[in-house]
Amino acid sequence: MTERLVVIGGDAAGMSAASQARRRRAADDLEIVAFERGHHTSYSACGIPYWIGGATQGPDALVARTAAEHRARAIDLRLGTEVTQIDPERGRVRSRDAAGTEQWTGYDQLVIATGAVPVRPPLPGIDAPGVHGVQTLDDGEAVLRGLGREGVRRAVVVGGGYIGVEMAEAMLRHGLDVTLIDRNEQPMTTLDPDMGRLVRDALEGLGVRVVSGTSVRAVLTGDDGRAGAVATDDAEHPADLVVLGLGVRPQTGLAAEAGLPLGAHGGLLTDRAMRVLGTGNVWSGGDCVEVLNLVSGAMQHIALGTHANKHGRIIGINIGGGYATFPGVVGTAVSKVCDVEIARTGLKESQARAAGLQYVTAVIESTSRAGYYPDAALMTVKILAERRTGRLLGLQIVGREGAAKRVDIGAVALTAGMTVEQMIGLDLGYAPPFSPVWDPVLVAARKAADAVAADSAAG
Repeated sequence: MTERLVVIGGDAAGMSAASQARRRRAADDLEIVAFERGHHTSYSACGIPYWIGGATQGPDALVARTAAEHRARAIDLRLGTEVTQIDPERGRVRSRDAAGTEQWTGYDQLVIATGAVPVRPPLPGIDAPGVHGVQTLDDGEAVLRGLGREGVRRAVVVGGGYIGVEMAEAMLRHGLDVTLIDRNEQPMTTLDPDMGRLVRDALEGLGVRVVSGTSVRAVLTGDDGRAGAVATDDAEHPADLVVLGLGVRPQTGLAAEAGLPLGAHGGLLTDRAMRVLGTGNVWSGGDCVEVLNLVSGAMQHIALGTHANKHGRIIGINIGGGYATFPGVVGTAVSKVCDVEIARTGLKESQARAAGLQYVTAVIESTSRAGYYPDAALMTVKILAERRTGRLLGLQIVGREGAAKRVDIGAVALTAGMTVEQMIGLDLGYAPPFSPVWDPVLVAARKAADAVAADSAAG
């Protein structure tokens, strides 16, 4: 008898799950119906700032697999159709299409991949024309239309996280005067403040006006009703276009209404097979779930396409009759603003303290290549290591060309549970065009190992 898999959400996790299940089970064995309320499917949201900035083409170039391609593989993908209710007791979902027609669809297996939604605080003027979030391809098209309006010369970016700094770069590339407002003292709060300061210095060096330590109170509108300025605690900042980069939260309203379990961060809770806790046939992955941080042991919400695609693959394998699990994350992320690269993995200092861990730190400056080789670029590397044991806890890097992807050394070391002393012996690739004879990460590890030894000797 043919089973039916229903997928809610047509992006990374949802369609990866559908595609993987289809590879393992034929259409006469497993019917697949996927609902997506937007107009696009299987696209790279991470690429939107670079499309807006002109570094890449879009929106079609950001679509990994079109709706037609999914349908050709016997996946009944319904765009412009929103799921409005989940009924786990009766095994069905209620949906509404673009024409307003509503219907119930039964399921044997359900995948919830509803993603995340941008944080949009309830401030005066926040929904005015000229105020943009950056989450979907439709959002990207709206920003580009706004940039195409006559007289657009000034942009205010609210929020100094990944999207904030990436959109600041995009606005610079359009020749706008850019102000970045952040309530924290330094941008990029996924880094420690001393490393965030390096990002701030880089932004200001590129011509971005960084206003920190203050909160936005309202978006002020002109006579035409459009955004004209952003008001903070103590000033008004003129703006012809406002971009919100305040982070995201799990989109789990449907799941909550259905009585499914949510964690402290609002994300769905699953087992390692990505099955929602307390259920037998409901699965979830992507930006709407919480995941285990392998370093701190705490549950965490991390919205990244890398995890979403892995989750979807695991779900599809399990629904398809195989077995796979997701072990957790170490919190690796990279970004850039113009030529400044930003990377982190593991824990920052406040996270280590929150986890009850004692640690030492080491900070070094080095170059991406041998110092005598042309175009060697500076970078700053910071390492956190556990007191006594020397176990690596975290790695942060800010620098120019060749800096960011070095964080992957730390990601592997964290996953393997290595100490900084063990890291010193890693057999990394070396040639003058690629690295000094001591790679910057290993220099930092060596300094951290010395700090661990000195701390232990001091008692």
